[in-house]
Amino acid sequence: MDRGGCIYILANKVNTVLYTGVTSDLYFRIKEHKEKHNPDSFTAKYNCDRLMYFEQFSSIEEAIVKEKQIKNWRRSWKVNLINSTNPEWEDLFDSIEP
Repeated sequence: MDRGGCIYILANKVNTVLYTGVTSDLYFRIKEHKEKHNPDSFTAKYNCDRLMYFEQFSSIEEAIVKEKQIKNWRRSWKVNLINSTNPEWEDLFDSIEP
């Protein structure tokens, strides 16, 4: 049985750095980013801990395919994706459930 997956985009406080990731447990993974669980990671180094966008998939494999596509996108395309659902660039972490 496939386990669902989720792709997400994080930004730093001033929205100058974007990070795209994939996970099977969105709440737990974003909490790890916020707590800088891996202090040597890209997200910890550049303070990317604000959830700007996420999309759920029925399988982790589908999510991985989408993550790879988005990672190859230009920044402007990622910004457009965020703006389509989160035009105020608010941290969406509080809108997801544990």
